[in-house]
Amino acid sequence: MELATKEQSSPVKLPARRGLYARIWRWHFYAGIIFMPFLIILAITGGAYLFKDQIDDAMYHHLYHIKAQQTPQISPSYQLEAVKKEYPDAVLTSYKPSFAKDRTAEVGISGVEGDLTVFVNPYDGSIIGSLDPSKTFTQRIRDFHGSLMAGDNSIGDKLIELSACWAIVLIVTGLYLWWPRGASKIWGVLLPRFRKGRKTTIRDLHAVPMFWLSLVIIMLVITGLPWSGFTGKYVDKAATSFNSNYPAGVWWGGPESTIPTKDIMQVPWAAENLPVPRSSESGVPALPIENILAIAQKGKIVDGYSVALPQDDKGVYTISVWPKNVNDEATIHVDQYSGDVLSALRYKDYGTMAKWIEIGISLHEGKYFGVANLIICLLACIAIAGSSILGVIMWWRRRPKGSGIGAPTKPVNAKLQSGVAVIVIVLALLIPPVGVTFLAALILDWLIVQRISKLRAWLN
Repeated sequence: MELATKEQSSPVKLPARRGLYARIWRWHFYAGIIFMPFLIILAITGGAYLFKDQIDDAMYHHLYHIKAQQTPQISPSYQLEAVKKEYPDAVLTSYKPSFAKDRTAEVGISGVEGDLTVFVNPYDGSIIGSLDPSKTFTQRIRDFHGSLMAGDNSIGDKLIELSACWAIVLIVTGLYLWWPRGASKIWGVLLPRFRKGRKTTIRDLHAVPMFWLSLVIIMLVITGLPWSGFTGKYVDKAATSFNSNYPAGVWWGGPESTIPTKDIMQVPWAAENLPVPRSSESGVPALPIENILAIAQKGKIVDGYSVALPQDDKGVYTISVWPKNVNDEATIHVDQYSGDVLSALRYKDYGTMAKWIEIGISLHEGKYFGVANLIICLLACIAIAGSSILGVIMWWRRRPKGSGIGAPTKPVNAKLQSGVAVIVIVLALLIPPVGVTFLAALILDWLIVQRISKLRAWLN
């Protein structure tokens, strides 16, 4: 992308075809300048989070691992009791069994110190240590990736969602600007040129990798939107309707609470808003954790699952697993007294759209088809960050000295004005956050920018 440096304060009359190119170039320029910092953040944090398991295992190896023994493990009830003795004022909230001979069991607790994960030696019940799950390095990365660490439904969440949506516009407009015109060539179109000078090399490195990875990047953006604050709500409503459209066998028809399952534990996306059922009234003691683990084993729940413990007389045991293979996803609510399965939601029970979203999420996290998925997503993250930085370098090297920001020339063409209106309407329908901000920018330009000559000259 080359930036005009002269006579940019006044619109220029161009033929329709060249005028369209200039208009799209201008959109690409401004969108890149505005959203570049957030795209770099998304790329770096997303690339790092791909390796969450490896990072956690390296940083907290002393908590996750113990020396394997040949002696039998003590019962899960004794493990929970050991944690209760160590933290008498805390409430036990979850239990994750040891699924390997060299792994600790994990017990979630809530107390005066907040929520902690306590690691227990399953052979003797000794406490290995504890960890605040909200303060791990990878959780910090995830929070920064999703909301700039400002929390859900915050301004940070909105900025990240908006930046991700505008990334699609940047990809599409970038492909239009990259598209070869005239005789097709390999160098500069499909492969970067390294012997044509620094300017050409930077331009090619900015454009060519993004061409090769454009579909992957758009996939990453789209598959990340179900978690977003604005678009995610509409995606959820379109994909799931748990209160009125349960597949046969998922819901038992008994009383339910107004609490969504995501409020009691981490579950697959499609199960987040599944309402938590209520246990039947009973004067008998609650079943021990061993019975619930037996239900999980009988139901062929794959290793790696966790169990949320009931928190009151009406509470339930909840078994959930979010494995690499989406076909093995499961969320099961169990009556704490009778052991009856009150609801069982598995991948096969999801609606068509929810199934595709879960596959998309697995692709987004780099785990759907193994190491190759991980590498492709990492390359896409590197391309986003690298292209963003190179775009800034291109602008900085060729910006005008002391006369505006160096935006591409603004064309004047009556046909283009009506074309812009059509494009805005299409964007508003396909990508609402983009359409809304695009319309807001046009209104701002008409109400303020065009009425202040110095500001108009600086931006043009």
